Amino acid sequence: MTLNDAKRERLRTLPARLQRVIVGQDDAVAIVCERLQHGELGLTRAGRPKASFLFLGPTGVGKTELTLQFSEDLLGPGKVVRLDMSEYQTQDRLGLLLGTSREDPGRIAEGYDSCGGVGTLLLDEIEKAHPRVLDILLQLLEPARLTTGNNRVLDFSSWYVVLTSNIGAQRIMAMRKSIYETMRRLVQQDAQRELRPEIFGRITEVVVFNKLNYDTQRSIAGTMVERELAHQRARGLVVNGDTSVSEVVIKHGYHDRLGARPMRDAAERLVRNALSEDLLNGGRGTGRLREHSTGTKLELLPIAAAGTT
Repeated sequence: MTLNDAKRERLRTLPARLQRVIVGQDDAVAIVCERLQHGELGLTRAGRPKASFLFLGPTGVGKTELTLQFSEDLLGPGKVVRLDMSEYQTQDRLGLLLGTSREDPGRIAEGYDSCGGVGTLLLDEIEKAHPRVLDILLQLLEPARLTTGNNRVLDFSSWYVVLTSNIGAQRIMAMRKSIYETMRRLVQQDAQRELRPEIFGRITEVVVFNKLNYDTQRSIAGTMVERELAHQRARGLVVNGDTSVSEVVIKHGYHDRLGARPMRDAAERLVRNALSEDLLNGGRGTGRLREHSTGTKLELLPIAAAGTT
């Protein structure tokens, strides 16, 4: 496969880019990037997706976020078809996935077409799906083809497939200190006991995600704040924050068992509350965010006042 210098450099630096965004999961990101590089370099076997992954770990640790990030980085925006497998716990839901006629193509075919035939298929909480629904994975993973309800054959050989699951999450949360390879081996054994061997054996790589400790979540808090501020700047609000903003977010968002999601929600709520209060009181939604004197919320200091402090 012939690569131009820009493509080669982009693939070479992929791990560093993803590790900056997916905090606290360097081992998992490194493993995933190896397989992604194989796929993009054309080193994989014909008759299978470019790579297929089983992401295992507690909620809120970055399984879905990593999928979204690598897909946008390699394939471009809007290239993920995401399906929640908890919606397919009974056999009669199979028609919803595969469709029943030309007028009803099914969710997989709709997503396939919306991505232009190249993308990532993300199946969340795979352990919750009905066994008949899981049968479609046998076709998806090998030979990378899926026949829909109207006998249309979809080719997934240019796709990535990601399955996520909370299998092994309790073990991960209970482990205090352990090297990554030990944790990975034990959690993989849990997954092998719970998932059908014919599916497990077709997956390219099983990837185990760490729980997020307090220090990691502190780092994530700053990322979540900056992401929300960037969102508001894109809307025309000139707003920045000092170090006290992250500290308030940590107070409200840290959760030992739920990972980064509460931190993201806290960052969005606290920043938006401060902006809302300013705008409703006649402000322009511009200035510097800081911790309120109560320590329970944020306040927006207008630019003129910020310049005098």
